[in-house]
Amino acid sequence: MTTFNISHKAEEHRGMFFISVDGKRAAELTYSVAGADKIILDHTGVSDVLRGTGAGLALVQEAVAWARNMGYKVIPLCPFAKATIDKHPELQDVLA
Repeated sequence: MTTFNISHKAEEHRGMFFISVDGKRAAELTYSVAGADKIILDHTGVSDVLRGTGAGLALVQEAVAWARNMGYKVIPLCPFAKATIDKHPELQDVLA
């Protein structure tokens, strides 16, 4: 799998993990904070530039690792994030 430089941006009760290519956002996973101990993964988008490279999986893995570190449980409302977590048992310990 390709290694990606994933950035994280958070504001108030929302945030995103993203990958930039040539200074432009090429993939992103957005989330909302839901209470004191949960986040909702609500959207994953990957541009054609990164499609098929594993960028979406990398974003979900990064979000899960961050949630673990922060003590959050995850509610994956985004269909891609949910399917990815369902396929990877090692990511399921954070599910709310």
